[in-house]
Amino acid sequence: MRFDSVTFDLDGTLLDTIADLAEACRLMLAEIGAPPRTPAEVHSFVGKGMAVLVERCLTHDQPPSAERLQEAIESFKHHYSKVNGKYCQIYEGVLEGLAAWKTSGLKMGVVTNKPAMFTEQLLERMGLADYFDVVVSGDTTAYKKPHPEPILHACRLFGVQPERNLHIGDSENDILAARAAGSPTFCVPYGYNEGKPVDSADCDALVSSLLVAYQQALNFKDLNTNDDSANLERMARLASLAPLISFRAPLRRTAPDRNTLSFSRLPHD
Repeated sequence: MRFDSVTFDLDGTLLDTIADLAEACRLMLAEIGAPPRTPAEVHSFVGKGMAVLVERCLTHDQPPSAERLQEAIESFKHHYSKVNGKYCQIYEGVLEGLAAWKTSGLKMGVVTNKPAMFTEQLLERMGLADYFDVVVSGDTTAYKKPHPEPILHACRLFGVQPERNLHIGDSENDILAARAAGSPTFCVPYGYNEGKPVDSADCDALVSSLLVAYQQALNFKDLNTNDDSANLERMARLASLAPLISFRAPLRRTAPDRNTLSFSRLPHD
């Protein structure tokens, strides 16, 4: 295997957390007297961290004031701390996949936009904490995905070069972060991605489970190819996605099958 480490996104990749998040949003909105949101709406709001989730819940014709947003964030923190891990589920294939990765001897980490106060609590409650050598949360560094810094920070903690780290996630934020960090990236199709399907052409492999991801990684070849046409196509894809990267500081239930859905050699939160 060409990799020395692997990093995983959390929400939408390892865990289906929408039920917890939707309940916390419901309680938060009720407490501050704001209109409710449906679970489907919350599903589409997930991806860029807690503050953005809360802001999207409050935004209708116009975004909330800074004071209103801060009030809502504090309410969300209170309610989410009570329901975090209460209703969420481990996706099918995650435990088998994590066991396979662990047996391989690779260093393993979580890179998520979720705040640390919730990330560590959730991993413990769901029995996943012992799998990981490193946890990088949304407030561990000055940036969140799609900025590359969270993945680069994990690589520094591992003592691994970014190109030797594989990042696995469920969204464009994961793809953009990994590409900017110089890490190959696999995506699962069952996550959130802010309500949009993941495009297999944007990642190195679209895999149906973490176990399939492990099997795919065993045969993954170095993407430093001498094929000029492939390189040009990859550069074009990178150029099209690059404007979507924001470098600003922070302000089930349908189980997939176990077959690889598609594989792309086109690399570019």
